[in-house]
Amino acid sequence: MSLENRTLIPLSVDCVIFGYAAGKLQIALIKRKKPPFKGKWALPGGFLECNETVEEAAFRELKEETGIGDIYLEQFQVFSNPGRDPRGRVVTVAFFALIVSDRLEPVAKEDAEKAGWWALDKLPPLAFDHGAIFTKGLEALRAAVTLRPLLFELLPKKFTLTDFQTLYEQVFAIKIDKRNFRKKVLSMGLIQATKKTTEGAKHRPARLYQYKPKGKIWEKSFRQ
Repeated sequence: MSLENRTLIPLSVDCVIFGYAAGKLQIALIKRKKPPFKGKWALPGGFLECNETVEEAAFRELKEETGIGDIYLEQFQVFSNPGRDPRGRVVTVAFFALIVSDRLEPVAKEDAEKAGWWALDKLPPLAFDHGAIFTKGLEALRAAVTLRPLLFELLPKKFTLTDFQTLYEQVFAIKIDKRNFRKKVLSMGLIQATKKTTEGAKHRPARLYQYKPKGKIWEKSFRQ
């Protein structure tokens, strides 16, 4: 069948934006301004334009709907269930993005009525199949961080070992022995101590660390 005689299916992008601040792993959501699912919370996203790649579309939609830009972005899955969009057949390419969430507060733009951060354990019902996309995005993040040091994209440049452990535990929804975690992290050579400590804390100041790019390859999960 020639291209002229085919029914062209719209292509969209959706983004699971993970952020971490104040000891909480969160995702950025927008409240839809227009039907379908008007007034419902959803992942930022939209339709691909004819002159752009899916990556370019994802960055554009992030900027248009939340004001967020210049962050780590990775494609993880295509969602093509025929009934996923009540407007008709739409295939979406899903990405996850990583950011230190206290760096930027999402701002509602274009088709979004509101935008904001939501803790993973307090997510509202999501529009379309975005609940399933979020679940797969979290699975993709978990798989990725066991192979590459991507968690440092979610941490500030200088962080405490407690911050690092709390983030890791929330990503995997587990608890890890504090002593074992610190021993393994330091043995991998991925981080190095700085001369600075936390300020203004009620308790004893904690040593601040930073990512060391020339450390060992991130080979195994702490769960093993």
